[in-house]
Amino acid sequence: MDSFTSFFQSQSSSRHGWSYDSLKNFRQISPVVQTHLKHVYFTLCCAVFASAVGAYLHLLWNIGGFLTTVGCMGSIIWLLSTPSHEEQKRVALLMAAALFEGASIGPLIDLAIQIDPRRREYLYLGGLLSSGLSILMWLHFASSIFGGSTAIFQFELYFGLLVFVGYMVVDTQDIIEKAHLGDLDYVKHALTLFTDFVAVFVRILIIMLKNSSERNEEKKKKRRS
Repeated sequence: MDSFTSFFQSQSSSRHGWSYDSLKNFRQISPVVQTHLKHVYFTLCCAVFASAVGAYLHLLWNIGGFLTTVGCMGSIIWLLSTPSHEEQKRVALLMAAALFEGASIGPLIDLAIQIDPRRREYLYLGGLLSSGLSILMWLHFASSIFGGSTAIFQFELYFGLLVFVGYMVVDTQDIIEKAHLGDLDYVKHALTLFTDFVAVFVRILIIMLKNSSERNEEKKKKRRS
């Protein structure tokens, strides 16, 4: 799981070719760019759905693991090496990569469900709330960074979530700038946002698992006392 997360972190870091000029450019979005963004986000939604299917398949048949991680990496490499005019093939490769990705993080999702099955219906709502709350809480963890290994882990987790949420904003602006310059490769742009989404989602799951584990430990201590 760590190698899979690291892969998406490296993908998210290495592909950012944005500059300061692209970040400060908030000129009016042309109709062509608006249409491009619609294609990007529709493709992203399809990729997220394919990822959810992959996670569901893991819950049914326990297929997630090393092979699906390799399959995801291979699909992404294949996609990036495929010429842009082979549009249908590249879309299919993106969906395959998303499906393998969902299966690969399936064990983490399964663990979250097993630890707190009564609250699984709040998984996505909790994720959205955690994204907002992390912005307020990371300063608290920063102040305790020298308090021990647990504090360091907490700071890294929340700060990493904040960073990747920021990446999503930065990448969206960068996609707009590239589209203005004529780069309308919506499949590649959807892949960019999808890798950000995965990095954020994995951190949200870890935060929820950690919070649930801490609540269970507190309940056990109260029962013993």
